[in-house]
Parts: sequence; structure tokens; C-alpha cells
Amino acid sequence: MSTRPVVLHLLDDATPGGVTRVLEQIQTCPQLGQRARHELRIVPRKGALPTCRADMIVSHLSLSWRSLPRLISLRARHASTPLVHVEHSYTEAFAALNVPSRLRFFAMLRSAYALFETVVAVSEAQGAWLVRRRLVQASALHVIPPAVDLTGFRALTAPVGAPRVIGAIGRLHRQKGFDVLIRAFRDLPDPDLSLHVYGTGPEETALRALAKDDRRIRFFGHVGSATEAMSAVDIVAMPSRWEAYGLVALEARACGRPIVCADVDGLLESAGPEATFVRGHDVARWTAALNEAVIHPARPSKAADLVEQDFAAAWSEILSGIQKGNRPAPLLSTTTQTV
Repeated sequence: MSTRPVVLHLLDDATPGGVTRVLEQIQTCPQLGQRARHELRIVPRKGALPTCRADMIVSHLSLSWRSLPRLISLRARHASTPLVHVEHSYTEAFAALNVPSRLRFFAMLRSAYALFETVVAVSEAQGAWLVRRRLVQASALHVIPPAVDLTGFRALTAPVGAPRVIGAIGRLHRQKGFDVLIRAFRDLPDPDLSLHVYGTGPEETALRALAKDDRRIRFFGHVGSATEAMSAVDIVAMPSRWEAYGLVALEARACGRPIVCADVDGLLESAGPEATFVRGHDVARWTAALNEAVIHPARPSKAADLVEQDFAAAWSEILSGIQKGNRPAPLLSTTTQTV
């Protein structure tokens, strides 16, 4: 009986969210399980990375100048093991809003990505940016949009009638732009509309202060089931300032919820063609977009039934490169590209 190769996934942030859910999808997917045994190891953000016994190592780690030496050490200690990095965080919009020294930041990314045989971008927009900025060789790049099990979302009934509840679902962080959403919603005159905010995070106190005395705005904190939040709303609003992909948009499409979102990064793909895209974060522009979505909701077609299968097929292509006991090909000879 043949032994399945071991793929070790390294993660330095186990906070429940999109990354942990995508890793759960990888670990529980029967198709990927046939190809390899997937193991997850949570590692601290400081200190040396462990020596790993695996046929492939997949990094879901945060990249920075501080973390670069331990990545170099990881590469040196696993010279014959294929290394893959999945870029869950950095995007064009992120760099524009958060990076004061682009040249230094880009130099760090180039140095880090060069340690891996393959770099996985989670959206076409992110992948195109990585190549355009020459952060990754196009020949070393795969684009694999994330997936989670959408069965529960597909089972939800699509809303009917005039939308009454706008939902904001996600971590309460500056990235998500919920401050813009609350200001825009407060300018909507309809007293029968509601804004439901699901999630926790560092901006919660500030967001509650922005809501002030508007009783139409309600905070529900963390919900155990993502489908629970989605079932209670008629429209999903995503005014993210940056977003590598945006799983909430995919989930909203799967259950037929209209989406109003920022035209940034991966949201251009995850939200689908029926979404209402808002340029920038001007409050008046967002108020107008929300008002239009309430009056003329654009019902999305259900998300493609093949999302999970496409995800599994794309990762299977990565896994097909495992050659147990053989040194991987140099970075520049990798030939896969989907950008």
C-alpha cells in the first residue's frame, strides 16, 4: 500500500476567520485527501520556525523584514522540500494605504517570495499586481481563489420583496470600512431600514460611537454560524479598503443576497458581475449606492456550483509537483501560470 505524501501547512495567526476556514476546506476535501495528508501546525510569530518532516511545506505566514531571517533558515533546513507560500494579505490597495516606503516593502516581498518554488495569489487582481510590480516571477505564480463549503449558504432561501436589512459581516477593523458604511447608512431617510453588524474587533467601540442614537443600527457581535448572519440580512455591504479576496461576498452570492461593495482588489472577482461596485469611500457616494440597492436590488445568480471543485482541482495541480525525496526545481523553472 502506498503512503500518501505529507503536506504541512504553517500558520502564525489562528484567529477564526477566512484563512482558518480555507485551511479547514483543504483538510476536509476528499479529493485533496486522496493526494496527500494535510497537517496544520500553528507557530508563533517570533522565534525560529521548526524543522519539519513533510513532503511539501505550505506557508500561510505573515511576511515582514522581521520574519525574513526565519524564512531563510526554513529554506536552508529544507533544501530538498518544495516550499509554497499563500499570500492571504498583501494587495495593491493595502500597499497604497498602509506602506509609507514602497521600495523597502517591495524589496522585502521580493526577497521572501524568492525563497519559495511557488507563490499562490488568492485572486487574479492580487496576482496581476504581484507580477506587475515584479514581486513574483510569473512562471512561479498560481492563482487559486479561496473556497469554503457553501452547502449551507446554497440551502438558504433568497430574500423576496423590498430589502429591509443591510448586513455588515466581518472583523471590526479599519480594513473593512464599516465606519464608512455606518456614516452612509445614517444618511438614509427610511425609518424601516436596519443595519446589522456582525463581528468583533478593535474598532467596535469607535463604530458603536459612530452609530450614536440611530436605533436602526444593531451590533450582534460574533456569531457561531456564518449562515446564521447571512440568513438574517437582505443585502450585504462590503466597503473594504483592501481585500485580497472576500469570502463573505462569495457566501452572499451562494445564498442570493445582493452585494454592495468597494471596487478594490479581489472583491472585483468574489462579488460577481451583478454586484454594485462603489468607487472609493466617499460617504455620499455610498449612501446613494445603498439607497439604489434598496430600491432596485440586483439579485445575484447563485455562486457557481463548481467553486469547491475548482479549488480542489487547482490545489491538486500544486500537489502534483510533490516528488518525495527529490530536490525541487529552481524557482525560475517553475512553469505554471494562471494570471
